[in-house]
Amino acid sequence: MATIDISEKTFNDIITGNDIVLVDFWAAWCGPCRMFAPTFSKSSDSHSDIVFAKVDTEAEPLLSATAGITSIPTLMAFREGILVFSQPGAMNATGLEHLITGIKGLDMEEVRAKMAAAPTS
Repeated sequence: MATIDISEKTFNDIITGNDIVLVDFWAAWCGPCRMFAPTFSKSSDSHSDIVFAKVDTEAEPLLSATAGITSIPTLMAFREGILVFSQPGAMNATGLEHLITGIKGLDMEEVRAKMAAAPTS
């Protein structure tokens, strides 16, 4: 599956409408973003069960701000609509595969229980 571009208008539907979504926040002028792009794209070809989405931070400044993006590239991972990973910096292919394996292996009942038990501010 190829990567898809998402916007502020499509973000929530993509996140909530799919089991696992990886989102790469990037910009064309960002060298590390350009280095990570082929790794992200190649991984999308190997994992047809995952949505690989890209957000151009220049074209979507409000979405980027709402997501708390302060450095690019930033990779976010959502499982069943829940943010389970967020990290700035380019990732190599091995790291991305380990991340995907970890996300697929999450016990989402446990994740929800921890979220429910967490204090709210």
